[in-house]
Amino acid sequence: MGSGGGRVSAPNVPSVLSVLSVSVTERGAALAARLPWEHAPGPAGEVVRRRWGSVDGFVLFLATGAAVRIVAPLLADKRTDPAVVCVDEAGRFAVALCGGHAGGANRLARQVAGVLGAEPVVTTATDAVGLPALDDLPGLVAEGDVAGVTTAALDGRAPALDNPSGWPLPAGLVAGDGPHRVVVTDRLVPPAPGVVALRPPSLVAGVGASSGAPTDDLQALLAAVLEEAGLAPASLAEVATVDLKADEPAVVALAAGRGVPLRTFAATALAEVEVPSPSAAVRSAVGTPSVAEAAALLAAGPGAELVVTKRKSATATVAVARRARPRGRLSLVGLGSGGAAHRTPAAAAAVAGAEVVIGYGPYLDACADLVGTGQEVLPSPIGDEVVRAKSALAEAAGGRRVAVVCSGDAGVYGMASIVLELAGDEAPGLDIEVVPGVTAALAAAAVLGAPLGHDHASISLSDLLTPWSAIEARLRAAAEADLVVSLYNPRSAGRRWQLDAARAIFLGHRPAATPVGVVTDVGRPGQQVQVTTLGGLDPERVGMTTCVVVGASTTRLVDGRMVTPRGYAP
Repeated sequence: MGSGGGRVSAPNVPSVLSVLSVSVTERGAALAARLPWEHAPGPAGEVVRRRWGSVDGFVLFLATGAAVRIVAPLLADKRTDPAVVCVDEAGRFAVALCGGHAGGANRLARQVAGVLGAEPVVTTATDAVGLPALDDLPGLVAEGDVAGVTTAALDGRAPALDNPSGWPLPAGLVAGDGPHRVVVTDRLVPPAPGVVALRPPSLVAGVGASSGAPTDDLQALLAAVLEEAGLAPASLAEVATVDLKADEPAVVALAAGRGVPLRTFAATALAEVEVPSPSAAVRSAVGTPSVAEAAALLAAGPGAELVVTKRKSATATVAVARRARPRGRLSLVGLGSGGAAHRTPAAAAAVAGAEVVIGYGPYLDACADLVGTGQEVLPSPIGDEVVRAKSALAEAAGGRRVAVVCSGDAGVYGMASIVLELAGDEAPGLDIEVVPGVTAALAAAAVLGAPLGHDHASISLSDLLTPWSAIEARLRAAAEADLVVSLYNPRSAGRRWQLDAARAIFLGHRPAATPVGVVTDVGRPGQQVQVTTLGGLDPERVGMTTCVVVGASTTRLVDGRMVTPRGYAP
């Protein structure tokens, strides 16, 4: 739910990149297997040519010379070409070859380097000197003489900045004296040397359509409406309609074709919106006197203006509203328990698409490869979770796209609970999503074998926020229920006795020979894995970054791995 309410049929987040890695040697194939994307063995030229138009990016385990010869005949436009990254045979360097900004090669090179432990090689001039790239600003689309204005900025001649609507801009975008200009507007700007138009996501198209309306008819109507009104298609942020049309093929195809979410509203909600062109016939048919105009205004939010009143074709209607302020969004992102290899593509997309990234310092370091020069980073010390949550809510309520990053999963001992708890009072109606991540328990279980193969529980031994009496009761209940238990926060310099106390509780219900896994710094450099027993567990080998997995009565060791059978095998 946002300020306009309604139901959104597609998440309002950057799409997850579709990436294909291509190798020609066994060494390259082994490196490619470590990446979280589809892999295809060579011949590289044939694979790249066949898949060129179907993916967002390529990671080629080839020499740059060979890669250049393959992709050069395929390049058409840097705004639409897939990103291309080359990795050398030893896996030492990830080179952003082409598609630097709009194509995402710079960011893709950093992601690949993060997973492989390689050095990202980015030669884009703005990245080298720390200037935000105009064609890589989160939430804005750059059109016009991007190269000319960027060159002037690199030479020390910052462009003049014209932002008549006061649209919020990245902190790194500094205004100068020109003569080059950057204009922030959703209106069409005549192409001219030295001028860049930055398109904000400020327009919402409200649409209505007859049952079975031709897709081409609705698409042509919207295109004509935008052109006649002098509005930039790149500023279209959403398509909105009545919920009765949520599955209408023409409406669904319009939103998908424009790459924007489809927001739908109940007829009763639309009927409450005052519009200039109400229709008794529409009220009789769908229960509201307006669909297109009302949906556009409701989705655009408080203070919106109707910049195009209802326009009709034989089978469809379109109206366009302009937002008074950006629609903020807050993503609570789990980065996974270890390095980039445990980070999901959805998490990477959420961080890369944010204007503001907030988190505890080490978590920000863990996603530094996803953050560009146009993004604002707000570090927060550990223990300031409430302050961090309120800051994130305030930034998002002000219209910015915010990512709060956590290790593991944001909803498991993470920031999601406190943010959602405060959101009702601090920012009611704000768009909030929780992006899941690989938890420490899951990652630890994976390196131990399959200890979570049957029913299990996770319990934190930290009594900083939870009374020990409550923790003790939960431990006792889990032990009596014969659950496998993953122990979080098992021991620290200031909390040295709790793990021994938990061990004693389990020993009261399980044999001393019960397998126990002890995994420290899972997925990170220096990872340590020990399989021991409940009787042999040594608390001195356990710290705050350790996850202790206590087996159930059925857990056993199979070839050195912990396994809790589900019951499939005879």
